[in-house]
Amino acid sequence: MRFLSLTLCFFAINLYADSQIRILSTTSIRDSGLYEHILPYFEDKYKIKAHVIATGTAHAINNARQCNGDILITHAKNFENEFVRNGYGLLRSNLMYNDFVVVGPKSDPINTKESKKVTEVFSKIQDSKSNFVSRGDNSGTHLSEINIWKNPDLTQPDGIIDTWYLESGQGMGATLNIAVGLNAYTYSDRATWLKFSNKQGHTILFDNDEIMKNQYGIVKINPNHCKNINHRASNMFYNWITSKEGQDLIASYRLNNQVLFIPNFNN
Repeated sequence: MRFLSLTLCFFAINLYADSQIRILSTTSIRDSGLYEHILPYFEDKYKIKAHVIATGTAHAINNARQCNGDILITHAKNFENEFVRNGYGLLRSNLMYNDFVVVGPKSDPINTKESKKVTEVFSKIQDSKSNFVSRGDNSGTHLSEINIWKNPDLTQPDGIIDTWYLESGQGMGATLNIAVGLNAYTYSDRATWLKFSNKQGHTILFDNDEIMKNQYGIVKINPNHCKNINHRASNMFYNWITSKEGQDLIASYRLNNQVLFIPNFNN
């Protein structure tokens, strides 16, 4: 009888585990509201509950390395490819993209909106020592920002010496709140900014530089490395979100009639 009870308990635990998927994700996708738009369709179709664990990209990849999730969606292609090369992932595919924007006070005292390139924007911020709030968290957004500062015409700021350069160490929503509170400039993904409700006197001041493209990738975690992951649910989710149905749902998500993400699986 005891053996039967233990067997039934083990079966129930495995059945529960098989009916859920843990999505290791960036905070920017969560903050944009995309998951709330698309995941109910997946859950209804496959009867699998999706749990989103949202952190900065570096943290999300580390969580995947430690087998704390079933599938990975981030926006740092070099890190994602390295994750696969090192045997932690099976494959990495493009999923969707949008772009980054420079957000700041509408008054724009240093006239960033007249700039031709984002490096010119950053140069004006640095030369004027205008307050700038960085994510400072090794997220995909932070890595994109740092890549701009590495331009030969710029000097990468030091968060200790350069008092105008502030590092929040937090997600995009919290970073935007700090920037608004300090009347500062910041670097954000477009989707989170459009969803953000505390804009007050801030607006998008600069966009449309080719180096500000924000590519998201989806990575299958290697079940040979992570024995505990729900590989079946991971495959189902990957196949669904990269299918026409999943890609069309991504494309259909809008705020104020603006498209937030452009699907580009296999491109």
